Amino acid sequence: MGKNKINVAIIGLGFGAEFIPIYQRHPGANMYAICQRNTEKLNQVGDAFGIEKRYTDYDELLKDKNIDAVHINTPIQNHAEQSLKALRAGKHVACTVPMATTVEECRQIVEAVKETGLTYMMMETVVYSREFLFVKEMYEKGELGKLQFMRASHQQEMAGWPGYWEGLPPMHYATHCVGPVVALANADAEYVSCLGSGRIDEDLIKKYNSPFAIETCHIKFRNSDLAAEVTRSLFNTARQYRESFDVYGSRKTFEWTLIEHEDSVIHTGEKPERVKIPDYAHLLPKEIQAFTTGGVYDANSNQHLSFIQGAGHGGSHPHLANEFISALLEERSPFPNARQSANITCVGILAHESAIQGGKILHLPEFTLSPAQTKSKGKEQLA
Repeated sequence: MGKNKINVAIIGLGFGAEFIPIYQRHPGANMYAICQRNTEKLNQVGDAFGIEKRYTDYDELLKDKNIDAVHINTPIQNHAEQSLKALRAGKHVACTVPMATTVEECRQIVEAVKETGLTYMMMETVVYSREFLFVKEMYEKGELGKLQFMRASHQQEMAGWPGYWEGLPPMHYATHCVGPVVALANADAEYVSCLGSGRIDEDLIKKYNSPFAIETCHIKFRNSDLAAEVTRSLFNTARQYRESFDVYGSRKTFEWTLIEHEDSVIHTGEKPERVKIPDYAHLLPKEIQAFTTGGVYDANSNQHLSFIQGAGHGGSHPHLANEFISALLEERSPFPNARQSANITCVGILAHESAIQGGKILHLPEFTLSPAQTKSKGKEQLA
């Protein structure tokens, strides 16, 4: 981009406010503007963090030529539309999960990235959590041996969340369990088969016409002998909050703790051993390293519910911001880029369709699969 700093605008100031001080301290970012429809909330956050540029209208924000990139943290039904508007306005996009709610929306975003040459990154927390970075490091060092199987789950009680969550098909918000298995396999999901189980309250079913309490999906990876299983629940299932993944290797196996704040387990052969997961702040610029171990908005009483329920998202927030900013400054593709984000997101969308059809095998669309040609620097080349 030929710039020393990226002017960032944050859209949505609930969960989004968690990222403001990270961008303010990142050596490659300028926390330039914020956007929130509620003027009182907008000014409260703007005053707290000393941000002068404030917008209540997203379309007006996109007209600001000083903005290089937007970080979208709005309700999930807005993600695709707002991402497309930003790309067409010449802005790079970081967007909280999921990328979109339909396969067609995912396709449109991937095509918009191809057409504009701009960058899109889905801000999937688990693939930058300390747990994932720990397992990835083990795998890259050869400690796990050959990967044999992976299992991940995201179980959460969504009572008390905004109304649009009520009755949401579990797999429509599956990126936290799909993301880590796709990332560690370093392969695209090729096809899925999913079963629904149980039944949620009748008044929850009518909004999305989705009856299942739990959905469990098997993923087959392309050009690989690997498969994975992911499980998701949102309502009427008794379980402490859990974002987890287990990785089974020929030499060692990693299993996520069953109970929050307890230790995970590594099996060497048949011998189990509890393990303390280290922090990975050393991978970050020193200015933002402190943000891996604490909330950044209001450590005392006003953290967003997703941060509280997600146990701080594994220290991932500064890693996400750093990956996005670094990719822009270095003119490279971030992880996950638009195509990879579509592959991860479409797994969940198609998994729910499979469950509705009694477990039918459904293939991921071509636009989500890795192209044959090599990506050129700073631009994603898509099949």
